Formats: sequence, structure tokens, C-alpha cells
Amino acid sequence: MYIILVYDIQIGSDRSGTKNWRNIFKICKRYLHHIQNSVFEGEITKAKLEIMKHELSEYVRDNQDSLIIFSQSSNKWLKKDLIGIVDDKTSNMI
Repeated sequence: MYIILVYDIQIGSDRSGTKNWRNIFKICKRYLHHIQNSVFEGEITKAKLEIMKHELSEYVRDNQDSLIIFSQSSNKWLKKDLIGIVDDKTSNMI
């Protein structure tokens, strides 16, 4: 399956926000391609997706943060229009 994952982690004045953001970024980077700030995409199996979601749930605070996963059975049906800087990290996109 092909997914796009986006997140918004509130940093705030406490250190837990920064620590959570760093851990979420590292987890996402292990499973997906980092394409822009808090956006990741890539092919992933259902089993690995469930493992990743479980790992991420330890750091996403229900009352402050959000994480959205868009899923598609294949990236061949996904149309993307890029405006502005096209980075090599996005070269695997259609």
C-alpha cells in the first residue's frame, strides 16, 4: 500500500514537545521517505504500517498533536502536481 503521512506536533515551552517531535520524525524516517518538513510518503506493508502506528502512538499527545495517514492501494492512481522547488527527495513521485 502507498501512504502519505503528515503530522503537526506542538512544541510549546516544555521539552516533551521537542522530544516527541524528534522521536516521531525518526520513526517516520525508518519506514517512509521524508519529502517536506512534516510530510512523509512511501510504499509500506499493512503489517509494517500497524507497527509504525503503534510506535507513533507513544509520542502523539491526544490533546495537542495530530497525525494523519492517507492510504491508497497503489501510487499509480495518485496524481501529484509540484509547484516551486522540486527536490530530489520527490523524484520517486508520479
